[in-house]
Amino acid sequence: MNLDALLDTVPAYARDLKLNFSAVVRQNTELTDQQLWGTVVACAVASRNRAFLDAIVVEAQGKLSAQALEAAKGAAAVLSMNNIFYRFQHLALNKKYETMRAGLRMNFIRQHGVDPVDFELWSLAVSAVNGCGKCIDAHERVLLEKGLGEEKILAAVRVASTIFALAVVFDAELVPVAPTTDAYSHTHV
Repeated sequence: MNLDALLDTVPAYARDLKLNFSAVVRQNTELTDQQLWGTVVACAVASRNRAFLDAIVVEAQGKLSAQALEAAKGAAAVLSMNNIFYRFQHLALNKKYETMRAGLRMNFIRQHGVDPVDFELWSLAVSAVNGCGKCIDAHERVLLEKGLGEEKILAAVRVASTIFALAVVFDAELVPVAPTTDAYSHTHV
């Protein structure tokens, strides 16, 4: 199912989300195409609704290079791991955990091959979806140091919140995953 057809299934109670998608994605003027669509893809991966993710990846393929698409997915993968780990450190009453080595591989963070500011922005957005305050603060600090303003950061968070909310609705309404071309391997599923 393509993205427009999927968005047409949004029920009346969630109409605001469909309108927000149009405003924060289709009419976005604050972010570059790579920043915007990388955020959309990363947050769709983090939101875990397969029908929505497939539709977004197909649409993003016309807006992102193959490397940027892979980097956005990688941001979601690595940050989902990091968000759990660092949220645990932050929430645990025993502060000794904050002094201990993570011991987790995160090489992709240095090897993604896209603009580091864009990758940081996607990482922040995924951290917002996953609710990790420690990671949000760390990525926001880097973005501000690299000259990205609060307006662009908030634009990415608007995208993240809208993508996540739509995924919740699609899960609640059990939008079926129709047999289609798999957005990842280009083979019939």
